Amino acid sequence: MMKLLASLVASALMAAAASAPAFSQTASTDPHQWKMTAADTPVRISEHVWMIKGNPNIAVVVGDRSVLVVDTGLGPKMGAIAAGFAAKLAPGKRIFLTTTHFHPEHAAGDQGFPAGTTLIRNDVQQAEVEQYGLPMVKSFADRSEENRELLKDVAFRTPDVTFHDEVKVDLGGGVTVRLLWFGEAHTQGDELTFVEPDATLVSGDVVQNATIPTIYTGYGKGGTPTTWLKVVDKIAELHAKHVVPDHSLPGNDSLVPEERRLIAEIRTSAIAMKAQGVSAEQAGAEISARLKQEHPDWHSTDASAFVKSVYLDPDTSAL
Repeated sequence: MMKLLASLVASALMAAAASAPAFSQTASTDPHQWKMTAADTPVRISEHVWMIKGNPNIAVVVGDRSVLVVDTGLGPKMGAIAAGFAAKLAPGKRIFLTTTHFHPEHAAGDQGFPAGTTLIRNDVQQAEVEQYGLPMVKSFADRSEENRELLKDVAFRTPDVTFHDEVKVDLGGGVTVRLLWFGEAHTQGDELTFVEPDATLVSGDVVQNATIPTIYTGYGKGGTPTTWLKVVDKIAELHAKHVVPDHSLPGNDSLVPEERRLIAEIRTSAIAMKAQGVSAEQAGAEISARLKQEHPDWHSTDASAFVKSVYLDPDTSAL
């Protein structure tokens, strides 16, 4: 692997991003309606990590030799915009790309990246891409004319590198990225990105901010509430200082324990209601109503789908 010469990154884009204000987006707005454009200004999350707000948020990790982009956006056009941010933040540097999971807004834009981009993905997620990627793309394309145009002629690239539990990517200058698969949660192949020495976690859909967890089973099997909790427990051991979620605002180290608390509370309540003979539908309605009272500013507090996942989960042991 050839090493590119280290260069100072002093572009006007980086200077503007370094002084950019915190996001003003309110918690009640739908993050799936956030749009990324080429005119956006990246916000600096930590010393080596930048984020562009969109659906999903795109993370860019900059080292002395190389740059890593996490997620692609919905289709090749969005992928090209994400690649453009990497080129501006790290001009002339080798580009690595990884994806948090196989859903189209996260992975179906890889064609928009330059031909020399090195694509890395865990093998569980790659199996989901191969089996469910294109059917999922069609499902998204059928939702709107805009989606249909963005996802036109999508064909997923074959990864250059696959791994199972973990692979480390050295970006140069002491910046190392750990790509991790801790188990099943939102999907079977959820991938986590941990940046050292920043202690910044790009959490995909596994750790969110003011957001109800969702186990997606329309295409693919997904995890269970129990396996999701186990994944979050492993994440806690990383001691992240900064968290960049896919579909909500970035936050600090409090987001990981808050995610665990939310999942555990929904799971515990649902298990108890199931034991009392309460239907999944009624339990979902009651738990959602309680969450609405507790979090009136959240975009959505509808936990009915997650409650159904608890009812279907064979593991009801205390965690």
